[in-house]
Amino acid sequence: MGYRSLKACVDDLAATGRLIAIDEEIDPNLEAAAIQRRVYAAGGPALYFPRVKGSPFPMVSNLFGTMDRARFIFRDTWDAVRRLIDLKIDPQEAFKHPLQTARALPAAFSMLPRKVKSGPILARQTQIDQLPQLKSWPDDGGAFITLPQVYTEDADRPGLAASNLGMYRVQLSGGQYVPNREVGLHYQIHRGIGVHHAAAIRRGVPFRVNIFVGGPPAMSLAAVMPLPEGLSELGFAGALAGHRVAMICRPGELPLHADTDFCMSGVVDPERLLPEGPFGDHLGYYSLAHDFPVLRVDRVYHREGAIWPFTVVGRPPQEDTVFGQMIHELTGPVIPTVLPGIRAVHAVDASGVHPLLLAIGSERYVPFAERRRPAELLTQANAILGQGQMSLAKYLLIVAHDECPQLDIHDIRAFFRHVLERVDWRRDLHFHTATTIDTLDYSGSGLNEGSKVVIAAVGAKSRDLPVDVPADLWLPEPFRKPRVCLPGVLAVEGPQYQTDHDGVDQASEMFCAACTPADAINQFPLVVVVDDSDFTAQTLNNFLWVTFTRSNPASDIHGIDASTRAKHWSCNGSLVIDARIKPHHAPPLIEDPDVIRRVEALGAPGRPLHGII
Repeated sequence: MGYRSLKACVDDLAATGRLIAIDEEIDPNLEAAAIQRRVYAAGGPALYFPRVKGSPFPMVSNLFGTMDRARFIFRDTWDAVRRLIDLKIDPQEAFKHPLQTARALPAAFSMLPRKVKSGPILARQTQIDQLPQLKSWPDDGGAFITLPQVYTEDADRPGLAASNLGMYRVQLSGGQYVPNREVGLHYQIHRGIGVHHAAAIRRGVPFRVNIFVGGPPAMSLAAVMPLPEGLSELGFAGALAGHRVAMICRPGELPLHADTDFCMSGVVDPERLLPEGPFGDHLGYYSLAHDFPVLRVDRVYHREGAIWPFTVVGRPPQEDTVFGQMIHELTGPVIPTVLPGIRAVHAVDASGVHPLLLAIGSERYVPFAERRRPAELLTQANAILGQGQMSLAKYLLIVAHDECPQLDIHDIRAFFRHVLERVDWRRDLHFHTATTIDTLDYSGSGLNEGSKVVIAAVGAKSRDLPVDVPADLWLPEPFRKPRVCLPGVLAVEGPQYQTDHDGVDQASEMFCAACTPADAINQFPLVVVVDDSDFTAQTLNNFLWVTFTRSNPASDIHGIDASTRAKHWSCNGSLVIDARIKPHHAPPLIEDPDVIRRVEALGAPGRPLHGII
């Protein structure tokens, strides 16, 4: 029941035709990642690389490349874990369905980590430079671990119960790190490791860190789960793995996961910060080099027959998209218990996850009165933006459930139609300025600095949305090439972004000033100014990616016939979002053409990826 090692999972996938081996030598420098991207995009199998250039260790990727494969990996435990979550939501379920509850009890017992004195991970030791030096994108600052499980404990409450297991970026090489001695440890705001780091600094004790790589797949999923504080990732991993997680606990040392494939043990240097990055990240751009903590590595353990798992991060969708789907499937039902009135929340993967949130809430404040403006939705929107990783959102679009009970929050086209048919730009925009945004988002005013906007739409449908460019549409020079992205959404190609002596580009404001409320463009409630309107309108994913990763609400939202009253900004005509590339933005991810040619050759007849890519 469940896998006790990564090798057991790999063997099972191979035996059932869900994994193939690529027997040719593969370079972890760009080539392995390019293979992974293509096979994932094709909906292909998991990949095993037995011959890795420069390393004695094999690699595996795309384990979670499809939801079907992910469900197969957790087929013995998935339903029991979901049952446990149902019981947390409503304990009365235990009395309503006693048989199903009884089946969930073994999963509850598995949530208790098990202390041991030894395990497979202690079999061997190696050096950092012997690990697969995976580099995913040409301008990455070095090799990175892309599926790490970073284990830390709270200096105020040491022990397994208050531990944190998170997936934080680890740079193995490059930059100013001492080879085979130091690695970079990048973690973003609102992460559990930050609480532990702060406690160690406050108490003046060493901040010890263990980085696990591999082991049962349940550990990787547990490391990315947005669990509430106080709920152990080790416990969740045990329930999902179908057995208690064995942790080697020895006096004076941080516990090690006994069944992992690799473990890097060390102490964060309290006096040392070094530039970490650049790194091609999940927004589809490079996160640039910034000072982050340095881990002084004492030992690198590995088990016999260790396998190095990896994934590739980049513009969605990638393999981590499936992680998001699994997280939603498990945690979606919990949201109403944490956020009263909220029916559903969707972090839109194609926008880079954090830039855009969609939400369905409730309007119950004045049920006896005619609805004229959002009320409870605004309370719920503030609650969402105060909740964990959701607080990093830049755009939050929220609607009322009772106005369209059949609305599917994952049907993005339908959701935008519902919003744009009834939104009133005179009342429905609510800005949060000079606040925090995602560390990886460079659309704001600085690292972690930016703004947010809530768009709360209620009421009856107030307009029909155009699906074609009107014959009488007029655009001021030099704006051109209007293209319809969605009903009611128009992309307009603007001039290249250029700043004046104050560091501001006035083009979008001039665009709005040149248009009047009587112009045909106002038939479109939303206009997006972009660098390439054909690309933006080509697919829904392109529209979402361009619009929400390249704009900072407070500085990039404009409007036709706009005004400010009592510090509330509004407009009578179209809302205009400037989604052009700005000088302060990070560069987008572009593959190396030579590597692309090598990888595509693997799909030729007689080569290992023929018929897959």
